[in-house]
Amino acid sequence: MPAVLTAVPSAVPGEMQLVRRALARDGDAFRTIIKTHNQRLYRIARGVVRNDSEAEDIVQEAYVKAFAHLDAFRGDSSLATWLSRIVINEALGRLRKRRRTVALPENPQAEIIQFPLNPSDDPERTMAQRQILQLVEQATDSLPDVYRTVFVARVIEGLSIEETADLLGVRPQTVKTRLHRARALVRKALDDQIGPVLLDAFPFAGRRCERLTSAVMRRLGLES
Repeated sequence: MPAVLTAVPSAVPGEMQLVRRALARDGDAFRTIIKTHNQRLYRIARGVVRNDSEAEDIVQEAYVKAFAHLDAFRGDSSLATWLSRIVINEALGRLRKRRRTVALPENPQAEIIQFPLNPSDDPERTMAQRQILQLVEQATDSLPDVYRTVFVARVIEGLSIEETADLLGVRPQTVKTRLHRARALVRKALDDQIGPVLLDAFPFAGRRCERLTSAVMRRLGLES
């Protein structure tokens, strides 16, 4: 029996209209696109470069490049996937450049993102949650590049096998193989019970989201 292939989602309803508004230099359309995709793109960028400030810079540059070529978006994939590919390419380019100019240590110490937690009346619970999320970040950062990008896209960001394969330009079976290995490596550092909090790792909200949005809007000449 032939294998059944699952199509990668095309543009979601309303995306093409939003893109047309952006092409007409509608500032609200640009802002909506940026705020909708900031968190995913930041997580993906940081999953590649393992540095929060550099990831923020990568996302900003990716937005500028994407908006400069927005007329190339045809809706064959979702806008999230289209933007994610640009971020991946920008991040991998930075990584290659860094490796050509700097000899990386065998076990680089990644920065830990100090992210806000939900308010809690239980200080011990808040501290435990912070420690767990730091373990998630450390375990993810310790993965080899080829596994880390798949792990971030598939597990932390929640993309499907097909979406991850499309994003990274590899076969679905390759995604499955790399993901299996990534999970095996992460299990050495994490307890199974912390799985449900993975989606809270590497957030991109609040002042950081506003700062990046404003910076991109200024570069587009749409905000003073």
